[in-house]
Amino acid sequence: MKLTIHNSWKKILNDEFSKPYFHDIIDFVSAEYKNNTCYPEQDHIFEAFNKTTLDNVKVVIIGQDPYHGIGQANGLCFSVNDGIANPPSLKNIFKALESDLGESVDTQNGNLEKWAKQGVLLLNSVLTVRGGDAGSHQNKGWEKFTDAVIKILSEEKEHLVFLLWGGYAKKKGRKIDISKHLVLNSGHPSPLSANRGYWFGNKHFSQTNKYLIDNEIFPIKW
Repeated sequence: MKLTIHNSWKKILNDEFSKPYFHDIIDFVSAEYKNNTCYPEQDHIFEAFNKTTLDNVKVVIIGQDPYHGIGQANGLCFSVNDGIANPPSLKNIFKALESDLGESVDTQNGNLEKWAKQGVLLLNSVLTVRGGDAGSHQNKGWEKFTDAVIKILSEEKEHLVFLLWGGYAKKKGRKIDISKHLVLNSGHPSPLSANRGYWFGNKHFSQTNKYLIDNEIFPIKW
């Protein structure tokens, strides 16, 4: 497995990279990519850290694991590659965004790289998956790594906004210092949760920008 990750993150995560569990991740993922079709492409496994440098982080959105369909995953949670149809959860994210801001957004392009470049860390809890097999790389060590990332961000940064969508993301948020950061919780944007009234109307996008502006941080152009 290639450790293609931006230098700003390498410095602060160096201790994690040297731990036995992370070496186990490398061994497991390397074997999986050699013997199976896995997503995202190997050089995009750490794409969230490459598109959003440590200094630039303003907002953290926590997903579960990458899309497992052909050509979908690009290393950013909820995001898909250019030219790929938007999955149901992403469609609901865009619907909530338009409703919240009261304006139309580009819903045709599901590649959220434009968010990442503005400081939105689109972090999946598990960074890889076997093709066609959702959750296949869970409980292999990735969760421990991304827990460490969240803890480090909470400790080292101030005035971040953490968007925790669904029960899984909320559990990941236990390491966040709520005295220093804004944590917004809601249901997951998946159709099952959204159609039961747990997603639409949370106004997370406008609340995020209000908090950033109140703390003299440039808001996100969603």
